[in-house]
Amino acid sequence: MVLKRAILALESGRYFTGRSFGACGECCGEAVFNTSLTGYQEILTDSSYFGQIICMTNPHIGNYGVNLDDMESKKPAVSGFIVREASSIVSNWRANESLAEFLTRHNIVAIEGIDTRALTRHLRDSGAMRAVISTADTPPSKLVEKARKSRGLVGVDLVKEVTTKHAYITLPRTKPKYRIALLDCGTKENIIRELAERQCEVHVFPAETTSGQILACKPDGILLSNGPGDPSAVSYVIETVRELIAHIRDNNHIPLFGICLGHQMLGLALGGETYKLKFGHRGANHPVKDVETGKIEITSQNHGFCVRQESLSNKNIEFTHYNLYDGTLEGLRHKTLPIFSVQYHPESSPGPHEAHYLFDRFLELIKK
Repeated sequence: MVLKRAILALESGRYFTGRSFGACGECCGEAVFNTSLTGYQEILTDSSYFGQIICMTNPHIGNYGVNLDDMESKKPAVSGFIVREASSIVSNWRANESLAEFLTRHNIVAIEGIDTRALTRHLRDSGAMRAVISTADTPPSKLVEKARKSRGLVGVDLVKEVTTKHAYITLPRTKPKYRIALLDCGTKENIIRELAERQCEVHVFPAETTSGQILACKPDGILLSNGPGDPSAVSYVIETVRELIAHIRDNNHIPLFGICLGHQMLGLALGGETYKLKFGHRGANHPVKDVETGKIEITSQNHGFCVRQESLSNKNIEFTHYNLYDGTLEGLRHKTLPIFSVQYHPESSPGPHEAHYLFDRFLELIKK
């Protein structure tokens, strides 16, 4: 197979020339890097990556192909994909197709053969930035201008692009014991699987669902999902969360759990602030300390924004987890209400399983 030439151009003015191994065409997005060694399929189909171009730091990607079981959403969410070397050989009994075939079928532009280490160092030093990947015969200078004119993520509501259009219910294999209302801002399938494995009947709602509609299903617990983009831009969800908190305060019987974007929106609903990280946290090897137990968890992460801790210092909030790379806030809980959240992904897909206990903690709150 003859691979077509492709160019990655960044708003900084830097560009890289490589080979296309996905769909032909052009894509714009925010260029970010992910340090996971495996799990590229789960990463590609994680809706939290909507609007972003992912650079994988592991130099060899695609050797175990793509299968039907490891999808985190119905289709890839990324704008584009960057690797050092895309494997031309697929060796795994579960594989249904190659990575290149998967990207081409879903019209995702991808580039290989560039120095991903140099790109990662540039993004780490200069910060995540707007970028373009193109397979067209366009001068790099024009692609740089396109990158500079493309939309960023700050102040942009991306949740409306990935949330479910209609509410639906997922049942466990055995008789359900609990009913969970999940507000879908781009939820990963493995979050729903983790709840179903704990005998939960999961009612999944679109992001624009009102608090009244959520409470009408009489949930035993409420979960705020992960999702893409700037949490402060999703004002309608933040208002819904404020109303749910008020209901919990008045009734004090429905636990609420936030994951990733859900954590950020909860922080905003509690009166806090969020800010954009320089290059974000994306990978399956991020160490997080649980303040209560002193234990260190190796976690799976994917976010570019963070809750500003000092903005919640007088809000009756306890800070429960911290990122050991940069000291940023990774978890919080309310001192008197059954409300807590974490910035990272306890459903561990892709990544380690050390944070599974958070789902159990959620269920323990429900049992109480």
